[in-house]
Formats: sequence, structure tokens, C-alpha cells
Amino acid sequence: MSLRVLVIDDELPALDELRFLLERDPRVASVQGCDSAAEALRILQGAEVDAVFLDIQMPGLTGLDLAQVLSRFKAPPAIVFVTAHEEHAVEAFDLHAVDYVLKPVREERLAEAVRRVVAGAGTTESGDTQIPVERGGVTRFIARSEVTHVEAQGDYARLHTAQGSHLVRTPLSTLAEDWAGAGFVRIHRSLLVALAHVSELRVDAGRASVVVAGQELPVSRRHTRELRELLTRQPR
Repeated sequence: MSLRVLVIDDELPALDELRFLLERDPRVASVQGCDSAAEALRILQGAEVDAVFLDIQMPGLTGLDLAQVLSRFKAPPAIVFVTAHEEHAVEAFDLHAVDYVLKPVREERLAEAVRRVVAGAGTTESGDTQIPVERGGVTRFIARSEVTHVEAQGDYARLHTAQGSHLVRTPLSTLAEDWAGAGFVRIHRSLLVALAHVSELRVDAGRASVVVAGQELPVSRRHTRELRELLTRQPR
């Protein structure tokens, strides 16, 4: 998807920098900016916005105040707080913020926030999530249900599908936590598998492995028992 973004910050340099960084992201179609929550509400009355990136400490209505108002919208935009203050994180997530980015903002950290917005907004009617992947400067989307397993590659992760693989700028540990409810389980410190794509569990001389999309993957001893129990309960 192409995001329509609104940025709110009462400090002009911070506002300009955030707009500049978001405009560089290929997943962002348009960026508007304003310096107050009151002005943001006026903009939102006449414009469709997918995500709001906002500061917390602002004169008049704070970012937290604005988020509370937005939560009452019939179709509220995704909210990302961008702030220099760590102490409001709990309040922010109580308001169902997608992310909480600390200043000074790093481009790669902002890109992760955009990824979370896209992942949250990319849920189809079937409940499947669309994952943005980049190849050759082009961003396209794959359905999470197509992912057979995920392999750690440093601070990145490689998503494997029947059609190929895609490197994403997200650690395996983050995906393991975010995708647990979708049937993805850790089988090794560097491997995550989709239970729905596991066709066999093999045990030979005390060593376990699973067959996923025709490929045999090792299962560490610490994960073997849990995986066996999960596969037993999993509808086949």
C-alpha cells in the first residue's frame, strides 16, 4: 500500500526532518505537516490519512490528547509517537500506538515504524497480512500465509516462500513475537517455521528435523518437545 501520512510537531526543524525522511520512504505516497494538534484536527476533517506521526510535548493539546481524540474516529489512522521523552511509552501503547520512536530519529528506525504501520494496515478480509518486501528498488507485497519459514541473517530476516526468498529489515526475534499468533514457532535460534507448512517431523538418533515446503530444517533439542506438542494439536 501507499501511505498517506500526517506529521505533527511544534518544532519546525523536527517537523521538516521527519517529513523529509518519510518522503524518502517508497511506501509513503504523501506527507502533510502541521505544528499543532488543533491544526491536525482541521486537516483530518477534510483529508484521508492512513497514519499520524506526532510529538507528545506540544502547547495546547498534547500528542496523547490528540491520540485519544483520534481513537474515537470511526476509522482511526495508525498512530506513531515521535518524541524525546521515554516516560510516556506506557500511556502511548495504552492508546494502541503502532510504535514509539525516540528522537533524534534515525532513518532505519523510522523505516521500521513505517513497516509496522503497513503491517497493521495490510490485513485482508481473510485475516492475512501483507508483508512489504523490496527487490531491485521496487516494493511489493507478499501474503504472510505464503511464508513457509524465516531465517535469521544478523539484524535482518529472510522470508522463504515457494516462489523465492526476501530479505526484510526486521530481526527474527521481532517476527517470532509478532507472528506467534499466526502459527509461526521458533525451532532453532536462527529459524522460525509456519506450522501450516510443516509436512513432516523426523527424529533420527535423538536429532529432530522438520520438512517444510520440501526442505529439511533442523530442530534444536530445546524446541523439539514443544514443536511435537504443537504439531499434534495443529489441525492438518
